[in-house]
Amino acid sequence: MNTIEKSTETAEAPSVPPAPDRLKDVVRRLLGTRRVIVGLAMLALLTVLAFVGPLISGWEVGRRDFSAMLEGPSFEHWMGTNRTGQDIFTQSTAGLQKSLLIGLLVALISTGVAALVGAFAGYFGKMTDKALMWVADLALVLPNFVILAILSEHFIGQGGWLVLVILLAAFSWMVTSKMVRGLTISLREREYIHAARFMGVPPHRIILRHILPNMSSLLIADATIMVSTAIIGETALSYFGLGVQPPDISLGMVIAAGSSFATTAPWMFVFPTVLLVLMVLAVNMIGDGLRDALDPHSTSRRS
Repeated sequence: MNTIEKSTETAEAPSVPPAPDRLKDVVRRLLGTRRVIVGLAMLALLTVLAFVGPLISGWEVGRRDFSAMLEGPSFEHWMGTNRTGQDIFTQSTAGLQKSLLIGLLVALISTGVAALVGAFAGYFGKMTDKALMWVADLALVLPNFVILAILSEHFIGQGGWLVLVILLAAFSWMVTSKMVRGLTISLREREYIHAARFMGVPPHRIILRHILPNMSSLLIADATIMVSTAIIGETALSYFGLGVQPPDISLGMVIAAGSSFATTAPWMFVFPTVLLVLMVLAVNMIGDGLRDALDPHSTSRRS
């Protein structure tokens, strides 16, 4: 009789499965997305190349080989030299390192500013919304590249490449802030936001703990895309001599130096350009995969 009762209790009280772990679910989706795997592998290889390349090449960035000026790839100079005898492989990998750092810092700053501005504007509304969106609209209509070029010419030489990071981030947050504002206006009417407000939770804690985490997919996707956008912007400014300044070096500077030799000495132009294209492609692939993995309605996770 006891055995029958125990078996009945066991049948009537099945074990409750544990709640799904969102982080594990996101990781599983990422690992199941081919373009994320390819993008992560490419970015990892490029990062290792950027930081290890200058150390294993045997040549410093500014060192010149006067016996091998404007020579093609060789055993001593793997990607050739420029017209002053500087090693192209060393310069390109060191430039890749700087461009990666600039892209990551710009993405973090601009996405953080966009999240805070958009969330505060959408949550508080009224005059706060009007003032913050007026600033965003004003920044959108300004000729960003011209202003960046003017400011870069006057300030980058004094503060180094970190000033370039601040300038690029200052003109990169506006569109995302408008999207965050729209989502915040929708989220602030949810029941859990009303409950938190009724319990006396301060507005800044509601924004940071309840509103922004619910739009993490947008912010992460924006940050990854902003990395490639910032790298391209830095490359464009450095190409025209308005970005990173010597003794620092970036991919834009190396590409600009090799552009006039694209047909006569193609190794000066091709190698840094290929690094730039691969880096932007890898970051975009990771960004698309993150967006799909964090979006439960996405139908393209495995493509």
